[in-house]
Amino acid sequence: MTVLRAVRLRKEYGRDAGLVRAVDEVDLEVRPGETVAIVGPSGCGKSTLLHLLGGLERPTGGEVHLADRRLDRMSETELSRMRRKALGFVFQAFHLVDELTARENVELPALLAGVPPRTARRRASALLERVGLADRATHLPAALSGGQRQRVAVARALIGRPLVVLADEPTGNLDSAATAAVLRLFGSLRAEGQTLVIVTHDSRTAATADRVITMRDGVLAGETRLNGGGGGLGTLAGLEG
Repeated sequence: MTVLRAVRLRKEYGRDAGLVRAVDEVDLEVRPGETVAIVGPSGCGKSTLLHLLGGLERPTGGEVHLADRRLDRMSETELSRMRRKALGFVFQAFHLVDELTARENVELPALLAGVPPRTARRRASALLERVGLADRATHLPAALSGGQRQRVAVARALIGRPLVVLADEPTGNLDSAATAAVLRLFGSLRAEGQTLVIVTHDSRTAATADRVITMRDGVLAGETRLNGGGGGLGTLAGLEG
C-alpha cells in the first residue's frame, strides 16, 4: 500500500541544446507512516522532485498519485484544495507571514481550508504547545529564533492533519542546537505514524528516516534502508549503486 507514488516522473527546463532534465524518469513509492529522506548534491533535482510530489510544480511527463488521486491531472483549483487538505509543507526559509503572530501563522492554512475560526485557534494552540512554543504564541516571527520559526512552520504544516508532510532542507538555516530540536520533533512525528518525505543534505536529518534515497543528475541512484531509523544510522541494508 502506498500513500504517495511517482511513476516515470519527469521535469524538463529549456529546449534543444539548453534542455535540462531536472527530474528524469523517477519511480518512487512512499508507504503510510514511513519517513523517507532524499539526499544528493546541490542541483541534483531533489527539491524539484519534492515540489512535483506536492503539486507545487507541474511535471513534464509521468504521474503523481496521492492516495487514490492523480495530482498531475488536477486543475489548479483542485490542486490548491488538495494541498490544503492532504499535504503539509516545511521549507528551509520558513515562509512565515511577518505580520502574523506564531499562532496566526499556524491557523492560517486551516482557515483557508474552511475550518471554523474557533476550531482553528484551538488546533493551533495545541500544536504550538506540542512543539514547545506555547509561550511564544503571540510573538511575531521577527521576535523568534530560527529554530523557533522552523518549529512554528512544522506546526503550520500539521494544522490540516495531512496525509504527508513534505520538508525541503528543514534544518538548512539552523544552528546545531536548533537542528537537534527540530530533529527531535520529526522523530516524534515518525513515532506517531506521520508520513514524512524530507529533502536534505544533512546526514543527521537523513539518519532519522526509515529509508534514505540518493539522487544524482535527476535520477534515483541508490537506496539505503535504516533498521529502526529515527535513532541513528543503525545497520545499513539494501544499498544500491
